[in-house]
Amino acid sequence: MSRCVLLALCLLGYLGYLLLGALLVSSIERPYESRLRAELRGLKAAFLGASPCLNESALERFLERVLSANRYGVSVLRNGSAGASNWDFASAFFFSSTLITTVGYGYTTPLSDSGKAFCIFYALLGVPFTMLVLTATVQRLARLFTHRPLEYLQLRSGYSHQALARAHFLLLLLAVLVTFFLLPAAVFSTLEGTWSYLDAFYFCFISLCTIGLGDYVPGEQPGQKLRALYKVSVTVYLLLGLMAVLLVLQTFHKAADLHGLTDLILLPADHHSDQEPILESEETPEEPAPGAKPPPASAQLNTGSRANYASISR
Repeated sequence: MSRCVLLALCLLGYLGYLLLGALLVSSIERPYESRLRAELRGLKAAFLGASPCLNESALERFLERVLSANRYGVSVLRNGSAGASNWDFASAFFFSSTLITTVGYGYTTPLSDSGKAFCIFYALLGVPFTMLVLTATVQRLARLFTHRPLEYLQLRSGYSHQALARAHFLLLLLAVLVTFFLLPAAVFSTLEGTWSYLDAFYFCFISLCTIGLGDYVPGEQPGQKLRALYKVSVTVYLLLGLMAVLLVLQTFHKAADLHGLTDLILLPADHHSDQEPILESEETPEEPAPGAKPPPASAQLNTGSRANYASISR
């Protein structure tokens, strides 16, 4: 079966996966939405009935203004107007990290036009810079936690390369799951009084996958203790967690490549135009002296090439 046919099947499967997700989430969430709408209509009618002097149109304008301000992270509930600012240094630091890491919760957003313009230019430079830093860091982490352990195990054990790659990936996945999902979820569910463990785990997953829906944002509880330190700590957790997730994804890709799975769909490496040199070298190879032996094949390899996980023989 050709790669094009497999790619077409994958695209069809991906489309079916999207349709299935839409059907399931609609069937799950729509009844809850209907109940919530009915509850809100009942509360509004009861409030207007208990306050005959209050005009319905005035109440509608007030609620619209409150909801509009709430979309910017400004609330009037429980002394919200006198609470901590959304733009103190710790909160701004947390916002900047979610902006350039593309997590983007959307809970706190710029209020002014100048703030929106600043976010555009700040993210224009910050997003690729963040990707560069994360990629370079994960590359070195992969050498420490992936390449070297596998090289050591291949020399010391008699197991096949594929079996070692599978075992290593599962162990790495388990370590990341415990360190950056299960344990932080327990911490967040303890610090955030209104979060259940499922809510906290959901926040960790949504954040470290850079989905960032914004329905759960840490440090926004009224009277949060050590709020500034908490916000900075969450920022550090997000950066470390993103590195760990990228490490897992890179290890999975290399393991799939080792098993030949990527060859089923991806084009061969020599078909990738982005791997061709931009400028051809003007230097001509030196001719060997008369009577001299030609260099061995290993010496003719590109000295700039590096051994990687995918270079292990299959």
